[in-house]
Amino acid sequence: MATRTRCALLALVIGAASAVALDRVAPVAPGGAPQGLAAQPVEESYFGTTVIDRFRFVEAKDAATLGWMKSQGAYTRAVFDSIAPRAAYLDKLGKLGAAFGLVNSVQAGGARTFYLERKPGADVFDLMVREADGKARTLIDTAALIRAAGGVPQAIDYYQVEHDGTHLAVGISPGGSEASRLSVLDVASGRTIAGPIDRAQWGSPSWLTDGSGLFFLRLQDPQAVKQPSEKYLNPAAYFWDLHAAPAPIAGAATGLGPVTDPVRFPFVVVVPNAGRVVLVEQNGVQNEFASWTAPLTEARSGRASWRPLTVTADDVTSLDGNATTLFLLSHKDAPTFKVLSLPVDGTLATARTLIQARPERVIESIHAAADGLYVAGREGLTGVLLHVHAHGTLSTLSLPFAGIVEEVATDPTHPGAIVALVGWVHPRTHYRYDPASGKFTDLHLDSIPTFDASRYQAAELTAQAGDGTRVPLSVITPRGAVQARPLLLDAYGAYGISNLPSFQPRIVALVDAGGSYAECHVRGGGELGETWRLGGKDADKPNTWRDFIACAEMLIKNGYTTREMLTIQGTSAGGITVGRAATERPELFAGAIGRVGDLDALRSEVMPSGRANISDSVLSTCLGSFI
Repeated sequence: MATRTRCALLALVIGAASAVALDRVAPVAPGGAPQGLAAQPVEESYFGTTVIDRFRFVEAKDAATLGWMKSQGAYTRAVFDSIAPRAAYLDKLGKLGAAFGLVNSVQAGGARTFYLERKPGADVFDLMVREADGKARTLIDTAALIRAAGGVPQAIDYYQVEHDGTHLAVGISPGGSEASRLSVLDVASGRTIAGPIDRAQWGSPSWLTDGSGLFFLRLQDPQAVKQPSEKYLNPAAYFWDLHAAPAPIAGAATGLGPVTDPVRFPFVVVVPNAGRVVLVEQNGVQNEFASWTAPLTEARSGRASWRPLTVTADDVTSLDGNATTLFLLSHKDAPTFKVLSLPVDGTLATARTLIQARPERVIESIHAAADGLYVAGREGLTGVLLHVHAHGTLSTLSLPFAGIVEEVATDPTHPGAIVALVGWVHPRTHYRYDPASGKFTDLHLDSIPTFDASRYQAAELTAQAGDGTRVPLSVITPRGAVQARPLLLDAYGAYGISNLPSFQPRIVALVDAGGSYAECHVRGGGELGETWRLGGKDADKPNTWRDFIACAEMLIKNGYTTREMLTIQGTSAGGITVGRAATERPELFAGAIGRVGDLDALRSEVMPSGRANISDSVLSTCLGSFI
């Protein structure tokens, strides 16, 4: 029973297990390992299954537990520091990573282009604006914010530019808190003209077309929170005219609007030049949402008569719109997704299918522009970009290179799109697509040093799971014949999120050092559509880590690595994947790394974010292994 209930895995990081054949790499233990903690068993019953939690007491973080954690950290650090070539490797990794800049969150506003940029060698992202003449300037200098705050770290969490590019709303949080404060800036001067407004984590600002105000999400007053698990209850949608204090217009605790469940988040989306808004009710991490529409004038006053648009069972996961049309992305009877369209004042009953679902193609996102709709998707692990012209013609755009469409930025009031492409061995590059010429132009936003991609190869393989399912597997190695190398195998597998090809300097550095990297696209993710997500959810959650095990076995069988040189890794909800794989097949791996890993799913509901995760049934992560 103890083995079957060991869902709370303390991940063991074996720093040099991937190179045990080299004596100079073998770590030297600095004396003995710290003493362990004595178990204090707590027994509970989950739906008739008895679970013994031997280390519940660590949640209290008493002095003895914190002391043990610090001693473990010091011991691990000493082991890592004893690995002879590690310092040189980290130096090379740091220099390689510092040579690349990183640009993301690109937005268009009028003739201006906005983006977050971490410059080569920098530690933080700045908010940049490029003018129509091509000249770029820093709008928010994050390093300057940190200096002004006496050295306290600051982070730009999100921003949203007004349609004509004259103002933008931005959320900034201090000290790694994610407690965003929302402000509005004048783009020309960089001056703050309104705010800051607190409790704006996940603010999702949506501007009125004329820039006279915006809607955003605001968390409840901390004074109303009695225990940590209540932190994210009762969020509300607010309207802010940038002059008076923001006013709530929907939310369970406000008594306004149709959202009555305190767990659910109400977001308001303005449909540009349409005089209407859409209220979206988001249920935690659930992708599908309910929604309503109302005239803009009513919504901003808080007295709207909200008309139902979609219910959760309609399986709509995204929407966008322009002056005349709403576009919806849905997997209703379409596991790889379809695109619907309807008049901006219509109902779902009047919707027509704009793009049919195809088994070989997964549609991922939709983006409205003045010249039509841009639709990003994939065929396998290769990106595709579709364009539905304003007059209705559908075309597939020829991309500058074969990669993943990582980002698409459009504005319903302007034609064209900004598109970011990336591959395992091709750095992210941003292009502007001009519908008049049908051409992509490199915007040269990205800082990319001289890089020889021909030294590497990325193979797209499949592994066969125990139930016969073929699981996609990406492997990045040095170019040439396959041979056994130290290999880091990664996976996620939750919420329908896809771990798609992306360029990462740390992968390049690992390959340069003689290793290999692999990504197992396990069920629970969205790589192959909604069926793939559901195949790793609820009672089928064990498929997630068993797909991971199948990928590991395939890599060993085909000579890419050995058990002695294979380390597995999972981040956040990927901790479920790596944790259960390690406990189910501990002999298969040399090491397991849980990066901020969600390793004890049975206790997740007592965490601040726990209630939001109920919709994805993470509780079944552990219970599923008992069935």
